Amino acid sequence: MARTVTLQMVRNIGIMAHIDAGKTTSTERILYYTGRVHRPGEVDDGAAQMDYMEQERERGITITSAATTCQWRDHQINIIDTPGHVDFTAEVERSLRVLDGAIAVFCGVGGVEPQSETVWRQADKYGVPRIAFINKMDRLGADFERAVQSMRDRLGANPLPIQLPIGVEDSFRGVVDLVEMNARLMHDEDLGATFDTVAIPDELREAADLARAALVENLAEIDETVMELFVAGEQPSAEQLLAALRVGTLQGGLVPVLCGSALKNKGVQKLLDAIVDFLPSPLDRPAVSGRRPDSDREETRAVDDDEAYAGIVFKILTDKHAGRLSFVRVYSGVLEAGKTVLIANKNKKERVQRLMRMHADKREELKEARCGDIVAVVGLKSIQTGDTLTALNKPLLLEEMDFPEPVIFVAIEPKTKADQDKLAGALDGLSEEDPTFHIRKDPDSGQTIIWGMGELHLEILCDRMQREYNVACNVGRPQVAYRETITAAVTKCFEFNKETGGKGNYAKVNVALSPGEYGSGFAFSNRVPPEVIPAAYIPAVENGLRQACDTGVLAGYPLVDIDTALVGGAYDESESSEMAFLVAATQALWDGAREADPVLLEPVMEVEINVPADFLGDVTGHLNAKRGRINGMEQVRQERVVKAQVPLKEMFGYATELRSLTQGRGVYTMQLARYERVPEKIAAAITRLYVGS
Repeated sequence: MARTVTLQMVRNIGIMAHIDAGKTTSTERILYYTGRVHRPGEVDDGAAQMDYMEQERERGITITSAATTCQWRDHQINIIDTPGHVDFTAEVERSLRVLDGAIAVFCGVGGVEPQSETVWRQADKYGVPRIAFINKMDRLGADFERAVQSMRDRLGANPLPIQLPIGVEDSFRGVVDLVEMNARLMHDEDLGATFDTVAIPDELREAADLARAALVENLAEIDETVMELFVAGEQPSAEQLLAALRVGTLQGGLVPVLCGSALKNKGVQKLLDAIVDFLPSPLDRPAVSGRRPDSDREETRAVDDDEAYAGIVFKILTDKHAGRLSFVRVYSGVLEAGKTVLIANKNKKERVQRLMRMHADKREELKEARCGDIVAVVGLKSIQTGDTLTALNKPLLLEEMDFPEPVIFVAIEPKTKADQDKLAGALDGLSEEDPTFHIRKDPDSGQTIIWGMGELHLEILCDRMQREYNVACNVGRPQVAYRETITAAVTKCFEFNKETGGKGNYAKVNVALSPGEYGSGFAFSNRVPPEVIPAAYIPAVENGLRQACDTGVLAGYPLVDIDTALVGGAYDESESSEMAFLVAATQALWDGAREADPVLLEPVMEVEINVPADFLGDVTGHLNAKRGRINGMEQVRQERVVKAQVPLKEMFGYATELRSLTQGRGVYTMQLARYERVPEKIAAAITRLYVGS
C-alpha cells in the first residue's frame, strides 16, 4: 500500500493541557473542520468522539489518551488527545514519548495552571516542539495578555503571539492575524466553518502594529532574512515570517501563540494552519537511536521506509471487539500485517496478525504501517508498554519509558467466589494497560493491594473492573504509599549455611549500605574480586538486595534512595548456589537497614487552591492545621490563588472539606512535589500499627 502523502506532510501531534482547559473540545472542532466527523461532539453532553469510555462521558473528563487521523491542506495529521487530570499523567508521558509536536491548550481565564506545568515539563523532557492555543476567550474573566505572561512567568517559555483576540468575553468574535495583518470573523450559523477576512478594526490597529513589530523583532534574532529586512526598516512578507516561525518552533526557541474559543467555533482553522506550518514532520525530528542488544553498540536508524523496521509500543488497550491492541509508533522501515517481528528487550518473536488505524474506538484495517505512522497492532501477546519492536535480522533496543511510582493504595477483595475467580484476570488486564497501576499481595494478611496515582485513578480502575470485567469488589479506604530510607552508613555481614537434603547451601556476603541521593532509588556496585566471590553469583547478590528493598524494616514500605555495595564475603565451591547468595544478600540488607537509622518518608503534594477572597482566611487556617506550608498567594480578578505544600495523608476528602469552607465556590488541584521525612510522632504511630499487626 503506497503512502497517500509524503512523509514531509505527516504531523504526529498531541493535545495537552490542564483539566478543563478545552483539549477534547478543541480536538472535536479539529475533526469537524477537517471533515473527519459531520458534527462535533460536546464534552458536556457526553457525546465527544474522543471520550469514548463510559466513565469519560459520565464525568466529562478524559481518562485515557485516544488516537485519530485527519487531513488538512493535503497533510495527514495523527492526533493523540491526552488527559488533563494529574492522576492520569502517565497517559501524557507515554504519548509525548512518541509524538513529534504538541499543542498546549491554556484557559483564557486561568492561563498556566498546575497540570499545565507538569505536561510542559514532560514535553521539555522529550524535546517536543509546541504551539500554544489560548482557549475560552469568550469566558468571563478571559485575558489574553495575562495568559501569555503566565507562560513566561510559570513555564520560563518564550511565547510569541501571532494573533490577537477581537473582543473578549461575550464580545469575542474573531482574531487578528499578525502575520497576514488582517482580521478573521467567524460565522456562528455554520459552526465557524466559514468566515470573513476583513481589515483590522480601527480600535485594534495600534495594538496590532505594536504586536507585529514585536513579532518581527523576535524573529530577526533567529532568521537572517528577517534580520536584514528589520535592520533596513522593511517589512518581511508573510511567507518569510512563516518560514522563520517554523525554524524557531522546531529549534524550541519560541512558542507561537494563537487564541480562540473552541466551544464557540472560533480560531480552530487557524490552529490547524499552525499545525501544518510550524510543527515538525517525522523528517524534522532527530533520527531514532538505540543500542544493539547483542553488543550494546549505539546505532541510529534513519527515518526511511527502506530502513530496517524499528518501533516502540507506547500503549496497551483491551478492545471488546478486536482484543488486545498494542499502539505502536513506527520510527523506521515498514511494519506489515502477517509478518513476524522481534520484541528486542525480551528477545521474543511475535507475529503481527492485523494492523489498524484508530479513530478513538473505531478501527480501519491496514496492510502495512510506514515511517511516522501511529497504528494499533493485534496479536502481540507478551508485549508491554515501552517495549521495542524491530526487524528480526537487525534488532535495535530503543530507550525505555519511565513512569512515576504510585502514591496511594487500597485493599480490595471480591464480593463472591465467582468474582474471586475473575479478579486476577481483571487486575492483570488493567495493569497491562496502565504502567502506574501496581498490584501486590500483602504477605501477612494475604490481601490484594492495588496502588495508583490518586483517589480518582483508583476509583476509575475499580469502576472499570465492575463494568468491563464484571467483577464486584469491596474496596477499602485509601492509604498513603509511604516509603522508607536509611540515614546512616553501615556495613553488615551475613552468613547463610543451611543443610537441605544432605547438601549444604552456603553463602557469605559483606554488604555496605549508605544513603543515596533523593530520587536515586536503588544502586548497586560490586567491589570484590572473582576469587572471593565468583562473577556468576554477583547477579544473585544484586537481585537479593533489590528484592529486600521491596519490603522495608519499619512498616513494610519499600526502601528507596539507598546505595549498596558488595565489599566482601566467601563461597564454597561445592556448597554454594545462586539461591544461597540471594538469601544471604536479602537478610544482610534487612539487618543492616535496621541499624542504619531508618526513617519513614511521606508524599507531599503541591496544592493550588482558587477561592473567593472572603474565604481566604478560613482556607489558609485549615491548611496550616493540616501541616501545610503556604508558599505564596496571587490575586486573579476577584479570587485568590493559594499555593501550598501539604502531606498527602492530610488531603484525603479535601474536596468535601473545601466545598464546606467556601460554600461550594472553592476548587483545587494537586500533584506530587516530593517525599519528605514523616514527623517522629506520626511515624511512631504508623510503626506501632505495623508491628501490632
